[in-house]
Amino acid sequence: MAANLIDGAAVAEGILNRLAKELKELKAAGREVRLAAVQANDNPGSRIYVKNQKKSCEEVGLAYDLHELSPTASQQEIAAKIDELGRDPSVTGIILQMPVPPGVDARALQRRIPFEKDVEGLHPYNEGLTVYGDMTMSPCTAKGAFLLAKGLELPPSYSPLPDFAKKMIEAGKTTASLYGKNVTVVGHSEIVGKPLALLFMDAFCTVTVCHIGTPPERLREACLRADILCVATGVPQVRYAAYERALAAHEKDPAKNPRPAVPDFYLIHGDMIRRGAAVIDIAINRIPKAFDASGKPVLGPKGKPEMQVVGDVAYEEALEVAGWITKLPGGVGPMTVAMLLQNTVAAAKARA
Repeated sequence: MAANLIDGAAVAEGILNRLAKELKELKAAGREVRLAAVQANDNPGSRIYVKNQKKSCEEVGLAYDLHELSPTASQQEIAAKIDELGRDPSVTGIILQMPVPPGVDARALQRRIPFEKDVEGLHPYNEGLTVYGDMTMSPCTAKGAFLLAKGLELPPSYSPLPDFAKKMIEAGKTTASLYGKNVTVVGHSEIVGKPLALLFMDAFCTVTVCHIGTPPERLREACLRADILCVATGVPQVRYAAYERALAAHEKDPAKNPRPAVPDFYLIHGDMIRRGAAVIDIAINRIPKAFDASGKPVLGPKGKPEMQVVGDVAYEEALEVAGWITKLPGGVGPMTVAMLLQNTVAAAKARA
């Protein structure tokens, strides 16, 4: 039986519709909401993300400004722009687009954004609020993934529910579906893995966090006992980049470098998923659709490799095992943009 698809795009659309109404009310009260993005790169993926941000802002009536700096901009130049926007009373939120130029300390720049304008939720102050269970300005991708899981109607872990659980459900801290669930988060970044684990713990789930240091057999065990499995590592992209380097080395000097075998790109396969579990695949990777007999990517009509977007989970395998799984595409991605706008509106309300 195929898994139920978790439609993040549909959930995000509902959130954006609500935000559009709130923005109209704020504008009627004389308060314009403005998001400022700082970009110092020519990365194609980043530019697509910027384009999607601008489109979503226009759809809900939120002003959006892109401040483009040179891809070779220095730490001081980017910091000066952030300081300028931080002092500007017309700017509600600031987002620093990734990646930053080589040699630039992205974390230092992120900390430089005033916490009340940090709509990505990555300032230590806002990360700290997440520890306290305050989701108002939590990191966007983590919050989006959590809300998708929170909206699922999973079989309850308790029947009947304990009185404490009922109180927490009434308070909006958790749901009957989430309370008591085993959750495994694969990935421990400050953008997704760590805050996501905190959000699930605050909803009274039992959380296991796995990462690059987790031995394969322990990763497998942790995944198999999860009622909810969340994965955010980007492993397929990393494995493909390593394969590209190995293939290039082979072609340069075949005698010294043997031809590499096409690797298994996926971190999570179907036999690592508990039957009926919910799978939230957060990663977005681009890898070739197929390889020829020599190990090179198959080219399309335009003479370029035909690429596909994949997550960290072997999707077709997971569909046969999981009870629920995020759509690909259309899962957590649209929620990330929706949460960015939601955080921006929250920042405007806090200022008011």
